[in-house]
Amino acid sequence: MKGFKFAGIKAGIKKNGRKDLGLIFSEKPAVAAALFTRNKVIAAPVILGKEKIKKGLCQAVLVNSGNANCFTGEKGIEDAITCSKMVGRTLGILEDLVLVSSTGVIGANLPMDKFETGVPDIVTHLSADHVKDFANAILTTDTNYKIAKESGVIGDKKFSIMGIAKGSGMIRPDMATMLAFICTDVKISTQDLKTSLSAANEKSFNRITVDGDTSTNDTLLALANGTSGVEITDIEPKKIFQTMLDKICLELAKMVVKDGEGATKLIQIIVKGAQSKQDAFKASETIAHSNLVKTAVYGEDPNWGRITAAAGRSGAHVVPEKMDLFFDDQPLVLKGKWLGVEAEKKTAQIMKKKEITITLDLNLGKETDNFLFCDFSEDYVKINAEYRS
Repeated sequence: MKGFKFAGIKAGIKKNGRKDLGLIFSEKPAVAAALFTRNKVIAAPVILGKEKIKKGLCQAVLVNSGNANCFTGEKGIEDAITCSKMVGRTLGILEDLVLVSSTGVIGANLPMDKFETGVPDIVTHLSADHVKDFANAILTTDTNYKIAKESGVIGDKKFSIMGIAKGSGMIRPDMATMLAFICTDVKISTQDLKTSLSAANEKSFNRITVDGDTSTNDTLLALANGTSGVEITDIEPKKIFQTMLDKICLELAKMVVKDGEGATKLIQIIVKGAQSKQDAFKASETIAHSNLVKTAVYGEDPNWGRITAAAGRSGAHVVPEKMDLFFDDQPLVLKGKWLGVEAEKKTAQIMKKKEITITLDLNLGKETDNFLFCDFSEDYVKINAEYRS
């Protein structure tokens, strides 16, 4: 990625000795846009980030895992500011151009001694080749790092977009995702970048769930440093850029759901034939969040009653006698009637797949929406029961 450098090190923040401090550095100040959690309990770095992002510029992002710096009061804010000052001083850039982000356990103060030694150390590791080090350093209960890349051409110039995300549990985004960082070498205005980011987010990170919990630290940040010389100003370049950004965000969102805590399956629920867009959203969201649906999927049980019941309590307008329900291309319910044992046997075979599409047609209108979710296993309970151990 032209003009960006990355690093990830072991600073001693985590008890398990894994990488826990990451840094993104743009060789020149980048246009920046961000979306943050709507949770009313907001982490210190989010409070600070909301103010700094108003300037629309960023040159460095410091991310730690293992500690959320949330519910830490004034001390948490002071620590976040201190971390950004450390980075600015070490890199020789303005502190106003440094954003910080945290993920991990809520309620504990940052171990500032780890940052005092970690920040000077991580700067020495900055390299265009250290993307995976950064991606690993921001993980918590994730089992895999999450990186997506795309390149395109506008005019006769090549440009790139790369996204890096973390997330496995506490996943029910509102305005953003857990932590996700988008780097691109295009030249774009702050407003256009924010508009594009919001549109991509709405189709991806705002359409996923693992456990129905919204994090206190959710941050989706995009940086555009313009080093490719590609300008996103006219209608056609904007379309090309938007398509690529949409693809990157959706790919990362799928990675998050696939890596959901204890997950064994990825499911897309599509609700079509709704009277309104709001009805389609309500029904698909409620089905995706339903623990009864998620456990049935884990048990490979095509329990269509749980799906239709979830739609019925979603607040969407539904008429049971008009509902059709498909698992991939296999119908199980048509016009509100179960199709019988043979249809259920075929559906049960589909349930054994790792990726499944469930389609609920309300047959009441023309609106459609969808959600991505994972199943709910006993491993999810174990992981979260032992999270602070």
